[in-house]
Amino acid sequence: MDTSSSKKFLLLFVTFLNFFYILLAKNTPFSMSFPLISTQLSHNSSSKALFLSSLVANSNQNTNTKIMPRVPSLNYKSTFKYSMALIITLPIGTPPQNQQMVLDTGSQLSWIQCHKKIPKIPPPTTSFDPSLSSSFSVLPCSHPLCKPRIPDFTLPTSCDQNRLCHYSYFYADGTLAEGNLVREKITFSRSQSTPPLILGCATESDDAEGILGMNLGRFSFASQAKVQKFSYCVPIRQGNHTVKSTGTFYLGQNPNFRTFRYINLLTFPQSQRMPNLDPLAYTVGMLGIKIGAKKLNISTRVFQPNAGGSGQTIVDSGTEYTFLVEEAYNKVREEIVRLVGRKMKRGYVYGEALDMCFDSVHSIEIERLIGDMTLQFENGVEILINKERMLDEVEGGIHCVGIGRSESLGIASNIIGNFHQQNLWVEFDLRNRRVGFGKGECSMQV
Repeated sequence: MDTSSSKKFLLLFVTFLNFFYILLAKNTPFSMSFPLISTQLSHNSSSKALFLSSLVANSNQNTNTKIMPRVPSLNYKSTFKYSMALIITLPIGTPPQNQQMVLDTGSQLSWIQCHKKIPKIPPPTTSFDPSLSSSFSVLPCSHPLCKPRIPDFTLPTSCDQNRLCHYSYFYADGTLAEGNLVREKITFSRSQSTPPLILGCATESDDAEGILGMNLGRFSFASQAKVQKFSYCVPIRQGNHTVKSTGTFYLGQNPNFRTFRYINLLTFPQSQRMPNLDPLAYTVGMLGIKIGAKKLNISTRVFQPNAGGSGQTIVDSGTEYTFLVEEAYNKVREEIVRLVGRKMKRGYVYGEALDMCFDSVHSIEIERLIGDMTLQFENGVEILINKERMLDEVEGGIHCVGIGRSESLGIASNIIGNFHQQNLWVEFDLRNRRVGFGKGECSMQV
């Protein structure tokens, strides 16, 4: 080859490398928004997100050998209705079928309701029919997720009689969801869809809705679709939940972010074995609780994981009420009994979880006597819960303080549920591993 030809070849080769690098650099993270609606859920449905975490993400990546372009996420916005949970409607499959799923920051694997091959009764109209989707496939037993080297009891899988990968979840409230692990895409429009994601296709479940898992696990929707941040603003809910208020949901950048104050997520190395810890939850550093102007005498260690993992504090959109470990709960109850104990409904427990309850005739007076509650976090961040949001009407005009014992759910964590996230922006920033809070008039944000 002569010198001129060599130069042309070298120029062509460099051009090809530049073109290949541009293609790599355009591997942008996925970001999207969806319409959310709300349906009336049972008490059991509202706490389904409390099941233990799924597979631990692999954090031992060599970042020195990978090109990680910092490309901003797309920004999309939609509205949702809120009663007891956030129910998101996703267009799944090809062509898309609308599926209702609980938006759940407390769980990993997303799953949808699927038709049985020979249903004994007509299936729900919202269930997914795999035979109608050209992009649907089932994971075989040979898939690594179905045959881990070490059995993962947080995502129990097995090989079924058809040599397909089967999963089975028992939630903390005793409900069950099981079916096959599948791959399916979410088709938002003709020009926008995810690659095939690993989902559960439930054939047995105690609830009509599926789950959209949004925690830190590598099989959550947020991780598989490379969502870098998402946020929502839960509106004040009305009375007995029959009137559904409208809130706002973002995937990607939230234009209100300048008003947010952030708490870094607590992280836990995989080598640190803590049997009561959920390492994939959004765990924050809570410091204390105030009722009115009084700081309760609760040690900060109660809100931090101990050597066994008990005591972590989790921000969870999929749980309705707030739950506290025994020591913290007893201090809160002791103060409320001191303030309004004579008016408390003795011997009454709602849903085996809430036991600070009152007849409706006293509710306004009870709110005034208890006053506001403040949850205190690291970095001086506080969540102020106005006295009007301390009680929830649960049934037959009875109102209960929206706080229960974690022990009643069989867990050892503090859970901040959606009831105490009303009128609050909550942002989950996966890139920077932090959670942001900001005040919002959430019913006015749409």
